[in-house]
Amino acid sequence: MILFDLDGTLVDSVPDLAWCGNAMLQQLEMPTRDLASARAWVGNGVERFVKRFISGAMDGEPDEAVFNRGLEIFNRLYADNVSRRSVVYPGVGEALQQFSGMEIHLACVTNKPEPFTSDLIAALGLASFFELVVAGNTTARKKPDPMPLHYAADHFGLDYAECLMVGDSSNDVSAARAAGFSIVCVPYGYNHGIRISESNPDLIVDSLEQLAELFARGGV
Repeated sequence: MILFDLDGTLVDSVPDLAWCGNAMLQQLEMPTRDLASARAWVGNGVERFVKRFISGAMDGEPDEAVFNRGLEIFNRLYADNVSRRSVVYPGVGEALQQFSGMEIHLACVTNKPEPFTSDLIAALGLASFFELVVAGNTTARKKPDPMPLHYAADHFGLDYAECLMVGDSSNDVSAARAAGFSIVCVPYGYNHGIRISESNPDLIVDSLEQLAELFARGGV
């Protein structure tokens, strides 16, 4: 099985997330944030993203009442804007098409909750590639916990050593290591502004097309 992260690996979703975050802040009568900050804040689920947007800090903890109101506003906005500005990264569709011709189970795992996850995947034409989608609320714990990865492997009855995680962040690396998966990363996604090489994945590829070619040649 190859288990793909979604945001920052398959899809650049920051334009929609940032738009909704700023529209939320406008309704809260708070200063808006720039796109670079939004990119650094993605990766730990909607709740943490909203806390970061409100507080303006990676580990910020805003007033609970403000956060609860902001989260309600954000979820309402994002439900209508999950795919309006988001785009599939170049070569992703071609790579998934190539992988789908191999004897490999393909699945997606993300900290983004349902129904946002399925709506985004469907809107961008990726749903048909995946036999399984594990969203942020599918299991009791999210990445970097290994639970979502084990859930996917167990679904197909696979040994964890037979599974590969493909992601863009330290969360993906930590989850894969804890799950007993191999881990390949792309350098173009969201990793809180830190080079993914610092997380020491098994391999870094410039694109998913490069990874598909390596599989086709038996190099992975």
